[in-house]
Amino acid sequence: MRKTYHELILLPTFEDRFRYLKMGGRVGADTFGWDRFFNQAFYKSKEWRDARREVILRDNACDLGIEDRSIVDKIIVHHMNPLTLEEIEDGGPELFDPMYLICCSHATHNAIHYGDENLLVKTNFVERRPNDTCPWKGDRL
Repeated sequence: MRKTYHELILLPTFEDRFRYLKMGGRVGADTFGWDRFFNQAFYKSKEWRDARREVILRDNACDLGIEDRSIVDKIIVHHMNPLTLEEIEDGGPELFDPMYLICCSHATHNAIHYGDENLLVKTNFVERRPNDTCPWKGDRL
């Protein structure tokens, strides 16, 4: 089953989207092995740079397209379905189709590939209130 962006965005939470995308690989497993230069050349192509820019704009540079999860360092545009050497050599349309691409942070990208939710960045935001940083103001008494 091919994973698509339209199916992904129906999932409301970051964790649900992560589970949809996770691949369950293992650290150190070969990705293209000796043929790695093929995918490196692919990621430097103009077509890829254009597709990448389009996806970043669509996702508003947010991790897995979740609005309150802005990516603050390098943005990775992830192929939602693993690429094969044949697909890169043939230059199929899915390589550049935003329907099969999503923005993610480096930590999220690693977690997707290696299937470990412990790699995900936790967000424990505290809701702000008026005067919550001023100890002499507010309703503390």
